[in-house]
Amino acid sequence: MNSVKTVLLLGGMSGFLLLMGETFGGRQGLMLALGGAVLMNFFSYFFSEKMALSMSGAQRVSDAEHPQIYARLAPMTERLTQKMGIPMPKLWVLPEESPNAFATGRNPEHASVAVSAGLLEVMNDSELEAVVAHELGHVKNRDILISSIAATLGAAITGLARFGMFFGGRRDDDGESRGSGGIFMLFLAPIAALLIQMAVSRTREYSADATSAKYTGSPTGLVNALRKLDSWSQRIPMEAAPSMSHMYIFPPLLGGLGRLFSTHPSTEQRIAALLGNR
Repeated sequence: MNSVKTVLLLGGMSGFLLLMGETFGGRQGLMLALGGAVLMNFFSYFFSEKMALSMSGAQRVSDAEHPQIYARLAPMTERLTQKMGIPMPKLWVLPEESPNAFATGRNPEHASVAVSAGLLEVMNDSELEAVVAHELGHVKNRDILISSIAATLGAAITGLARFGMFFGGRRDDDGESRGSGGIFMLFLAPIAALLIQMAVSRTREYSADATSAKYTGSPTGLVNALRKLDSWSQRIPMEAAPSMSHMYIFPPLLGGLGRLFSTHPSTEQRIAALLGNR
């Protein structure tokens, strides 16, 4: 199902680019958009993981560079991957005080799990293991490709909107303003980005939560972790691009149009599901 969604998402965005190219540039714009669509599809599939990690400022965790983090994080991750029957992912740390985590990559063989410095600070070992198991659940359930591509395309749409606004204020040869294109992009960008987020089903969070409970042996660790994430997100709000909000185990607090990008059930709903009261 995720493979079908990925094809539909990339195909839909390709069609969107072709439409915009022809609308604003005629045949020449259409050909340029076609080339852009080919590059976008190639980049999204092979480099969305690197894009997500770069956007978040993640740093690779190694025994040499981060011995304390590695000694705590690597053994529990290795135990969980052996239980789940998936390869060991690359581990990353985010220079972020707000506790959070995400997984990215195109398949279990090419996957990364990133945790914030704040998460390592506030979680005990049981809670940290449950969070890591949740992210590995996304890897095992093959959610990571569609999530990574959605983040990449969301960032691309934001860039297009800014590009459109920049050129929308310029004047053509007749001295008439071309602001309509910029205004069009201003309103179209959040709508298109919202459609991308809709490709990421809310049920994937329930599924990853259930995977965490299964492979850690109890829902208690994740229940406690979710409660801490809810509390700490109020104390230390996390700054993140709306295009990446769906990737995190707990959604960053987003104001304005960013609220439309929510792809997570509420904390209460997730805890109820974990405890069997959903």
